[in-house]
Amino acid sequence: MVPVSATAAWGLVLGVALGLGLWSVLAVLPRMGGPTLADRVAPYLVDVSEGARLFTVKRTVDPLPILGTLLAPTVHRLVELLARILGGNAVVQHRLGQAGSTSTVHRFRAEQLCWAVGGFGVGILLSTAAATNGSLPTVLVVALPLGGAVVGAIARDALLKRAAGHRLARISAELPTVLEFMSLSLSAGEGILDSIRRVGRVGSGELSREFRATVGSVHTGIPLASALAELAGRVDLPALTRCVEQLVAALERGSPLAEVLRAQAQDARDEAKHRLLEAAGKKEVAMLVPLVFLILPLSVLFAIYPGIFVLQSGF
Repeated sequence: MVPVSATAAWGLVLGVALGLGLWSVLAVLPRMGGPTLADRVAPYLVDVSEGARLFTVKRTVDPLPILGTLLAPTVHRLVELLARILGGNAVVQHRLGQAGSTSTVHRFRAEQLCWAVGGFGVGILLSTAAATNGSLPTVLVVALPLGGAVVGAIARDALLKRAAGHRLARISAELPTVLEFMSLSLSAGEGILDSIRRVGRVGSGELSREFRATVGSVHTGIPLASALAELAGRVDLPALTRCVEQLVAALERGSPLAEVLRAQAQDARDEAKHRLLEAAGKKEVAMLVPLVFLILPLSVLFAIYPGIFVLQSGF
């Protein structure tokens, strides 16, 4: 016979599932799911309003409009609480720009909250299993869910930092080639904006993507120097920042841009060689670890063990 507690638990799970299903059905009915004023106005403002664009995307992908409306204030408060606890919204915005993400800080905090909730759930499962087996103290059983939540939040931030680092490495590798291509375009008689547009159109890398965004900013009325400074601040790569500063100074003083870009490309290649030598030195030191702790002890053991065996045998 099934215990009463198990029956009540299954009844609760099935009741919640039934409630969610009925709520979803009611949400799509014309009376319950009719468009609001914001739903009717937002599609006409997507070209001029970022909030309307985000609202339209959210309403398009939301499978449970009523539940989303009910849970939105709670989720918003939790996201604000997480932002106050962790802080560093400027750092998050900077890393999102370096990673090339179109996400906002609020959305990243929401994702971080979801990761923390997931870690909390995994911690609850582990603590429940440990409490059932009696293999962990009570303090650790209570601390596991909190530790899981902290690990989930930190893991999401670590993934963003890793994505930003990988993208910066790709931009650094593309920089010398892009600068040489721009210098060739300038030597052929094109202007600086035309060369940047050509790089953005022909290239397929991360730096070409940033140049396409710069050209789009210039077309909206932003001066080229300001757009390039915005690019350097968003990416925050030292080599690219130096190149942009030299390029802006050459534009202001009327210096030959082709020579400036060619010199910057050579400097970028020299810096890449220097980083490669540093990485090779670090790898060389890392290769000593298996040599000293694995290969060398085995070699000594194979050399000494036969003699010790002969001495112990008394031959």
